[in-house]
Amino acid sequence: MSIVIHHNPDCGTSRNVLATIEASGETPVVIYYLETGWTRPQLLALFAAADLTPHTALRTTKSPAEELGLLDPAMDEETLLSAMLKHPVLVNRPIVCSPKGVRLCRPSELVFNLLGNLPPGRISKEDGTLLIDAAGKRVN
Repeated sequence: MSIVIHHNPDCGTSRNVLATIEASGETPVVIYYLETGWTRPQLLALFAAADLTPHTALRTTKSPAEELGLLDPAMDEETLLSAMLKHPVLVNRPIVCSPKGVRLCRPSELVFNLLGNLPPGRISKEDGTLLIDAAGKRVN
């Protein structure tokens, strides 16, 4: 099984995770979920594997969640799931699948636990935060 990333190229965290995966020597399958959308079985499977629910996977910022009235903690899961299928941007990202598991990688360094090998050299986030030093050791 290869690594799969559900990716939004406009998201800095998603770009950081993709860059880290590639720096580790992997060539991931990149799914541009904003273009392809989600299916109900796909989301349910991802959420189950990553121990997420529609509530915990809901992207609350830079999404239409508030204007759609989805931020109420009492909102039922089925309504959230239906909204996510209609508006793929409502699903927080990036979600990464690997032989080591499935995870919502926020913050981006959570991807380290899904990789077979860490990148061999210095890795920083786009904001300059150092994650792996020049010797290949995790900083965070």
